[in-house]
Amino acid sequence: MVIEIELSKNADYLCDYTFNFYWHNKSLDPDSLIPSQKDTELTYRELVNELKAGGEVRIKGNVAKNFAYSMGADLKHFGGNGEAEKTGKIFIQGDVGPEAGMGMVSGILYIKGNIEYPIGNLVELESDVHSYRKFRSITDILCNGAGEAKLIGNDFNEKERTLILKDGIPRGTVAARCPYDAKVIIEGDAYNGTGILAKKAIVIVNGNAGMNTGSHLNGGTIVVHGDVGEFAGAYMKDGKLIFLGAKGFIGAGMEGGSIYSKNKAKTNPPAAKSRMKREDSALMRELMGAGRVESMLYNKYEPEEEKQKYAEVHMRDGSIVMRKID
Repeated sequence: MVIEIELSKNADYLCDYTFNFYWHNKSLDPDSLIPSQKDTELTYRELVNELKAGGEVRIKGNVAKNFAYSMGADLKHFGGNGEAEKTGKIFIQGDVGPEAGMGMVSGILYIKGNIEYPIGNLVELESDVHSYRKFRSITDILCNGAGEAKLIGNDFNEKERTLILKDGIPRGTVAARCPYDAKVIIEGDAYNGTGILAKKAIVIVNGNAGMNTGSHLNGGTIVVHGDVGEFAGAYMKDGKLIFLGAKGFIGAGMEGGSIYSKNKAKTNPPAAKSRMKREDSALMRELMGAGRVESMLYNKYEPEEEKQKYAEVHMRDGSIVMRKID
């Protein structure tokens, strides 16, 4: 099946799998009509449903913000399992705004036009469609390989499942939701959300990383040989996040996993400093190239167990006892 839509003006939220989240305190209706379309009356939901069925969406015109957000993810927010699912293809005959493909895990984008940076969890391959550039998600390539197509500006070792991003393009949500034992090496800085929801992948950033680095990390390992932005390690469930320093608070709402920082970091509950062990120092030597003494000086943060609450109870004899609060 193919859905075609022509736009007279830039449109936001097209093919956005998160289309009825709250954005900027405004709830989007997935069954509302996409504005500025010509000769069609298509809704946001119809485009996403077509992709979920493995079909094609062909767009003539420019797409702006939130394009192909979390494309291919069976989102838990909507009752799904959080894993990648079958996804179709999108053809864009026009320009694409920044942050396209943030959190995208499967499907293919074909783009004929300009692409604003940063982009999301995307990498470009040699195209099999004339005059269109071809993009797949990094997570898809890590899990399923690149096939016969070569990557443009980057390297992928199929046997070792190692992707080296060296084209200098700023990317966000790299390796999002990756459930595979794979590695991504970013030669330079990373944009926001590196490793979000990753289960097994190792992401190494040979530079700085932006906001939400390791957010919702679920077993993967994120190594940053520089600083991270605000909200690093927020809502972590499992895994390891390592960096030199943080520009903001770390560990807000984290449920599990460990955060390591060479410099002391400010924490949000329930994250709290914990004791470095021998195996932690060995990990710093292995992943950060730290010397033996330096490795022991790293700071480790984990979720702090909720302290049992007590209340003072004044007895008739004047004594005070502490009674546990249920």
